[in-house]
Amino acid sequence: MTTVAVLGGGIGGLAASYYLCKSPQVTKVIVLESSSRFGGWLSSTRRSDGAVFEHGPRGIRPAGAVGRNTLNMVDDLGLGGEILPVDYSHVASKNRYVYVNKQLHRMPSGISVAKEILVRKGKEDDESIHSFVSRRLGKELADIAVDSLCRGVFAGDCRKLSVRSCFPVLFNAEQRRGSLTLGMLLGSGPTPALPPGPLAQRSQTESWAQWSLRSGMQSFPESLSAFLQQSGRVQLHRDAGVQHITPAASGWKIELEDGVISADHIISAMPAKALASILPPSCQSLSQLLQDISMVTVAVVNLEYEGSILPVTGFGHLIPSSENLGVLGVVYDSVMMGGAWFQEVFGSPETVTDECLLARATEAVRSQLGVTSAPCWSWVALQKDCIPQYYMGHFRKVESMRHLIKENNLSLSLIGCSYDGVSVNDVIFSGRTAVEELIGAGRHGNRTASVAPQV
Repeated sequence: MTTVAVLGGGIGGLAASYYLCKSPQVTKVIVLESSSRFGGWLSSTRRSDGAVFEHGPRGIRPAGAVGRNTLNMVDDLGLGGEILPVDYSHVASKNRYVYVNKQLHRMPSGISVAKEILVRKGKEDDESIHSFVSRRLGKELADIAVDSLCRGVFAGDCRKLSVRSCFPVLFNAEQRRGSLTLGMLLGSGPTPALPPGPLAQRSQTESWAQWSLRSGMQSFPESLSAFLQQSGRVQLHRDAGVQHITPAASGWKIELEDGVISADHIISAMPAKALASILPPSCQSLSQLLQDISMVTVAVVNLEYEGSILPVTGFGHLIPSSENLGVLGVVYDSVMMGGAWFQEVFGSPETVTDECLLARATEAVRSQLGVTSAPCWSWVALQKDCIPQYYMGHFRKVESMRHLIKENNLSLSLIGCSYDGVSVNDVIFSGRTAVEELIGAGRHGNRTASVAPQV
């Protein structure tokens, strides 16, 4: 295996390239990013006065194998000194609110699950998150807390999202132990054995709830890009939109606007729909499955006010759909809006104006937090098609895609947020998994059987 092309230079594509360039089996890695910058949804504004505002993910959880994996990479990139940890005793961890009946209510840190052990196991192979939580923990919790949480995490509707794909730990706990409580106590299945490096060990010792970076989350992909550049084995191309890919005698021909590139293998970190649009007619069945994965648009409006104006201290508050369809949540420097309800509330993302979004965000801050002054600084970021929606049966679609790839001997791996998890940790880990599969396949002399399993 000599040349691997990575389509998409977001955090997933960069992570896959990082793992590829550590393998002696790969001679050359070509990263093709259609936009003018690397990093995808990890995007920050750094002001000259030192203030940093996030327009995408603003923190990463250190927990579990996927969390350790990310921290090990951060360690290797030399970013350890840039880390800003938030431990469980911090006010931002302890104080999270939900806005219900026109009032802020502090989220309880624990819920009573004593009776949950007695609830019977579900019989279906998938279920909506709302149905699952209603059945096991009660409708009120599903209607308010879980509805709000799904809007905050997935910008989506818990009545449509799949519990199996969005919260596999909960689904597996019920399947393997018959109960969430027992699943949490006894474990809900095997997890990847991944030894923690110094930073991951520190996160455990200091009890981090999450972490971010001093210069903003964008400094993560920036460091990763610099590392890849210095490796001498990775070619990074911006403004390099892929028009078509066609199977060739060995691997693929990749058509760009200004030329053609050959690669032995493709790792696609593009959104599923974008990949569908460049596949050849011979891959029509795969294209149809990819087209079927919906994405939603989120507006992130950063706001700065003079002085101390918040009525509460904490991380922010979430808003159930019953309270306000358009506003998903308010982190205490930004308002998140739209998601699954974007079209219904704001119309087409193509025609909505920044002024309209800014007005809606400041109105939310006024009505929900009682802030009557105007912001002294603002930034509107419209993140189009940024979060995939794992509807019920999502796992079957992903299994079918990977089955088709294997069956047709396509030297193609699928990674990124469209398939196996939307968090930064999940996306990075999907890159690692695909590379391990690929290198493993290469070792046995079969470079085409490189389908990444679900993680």
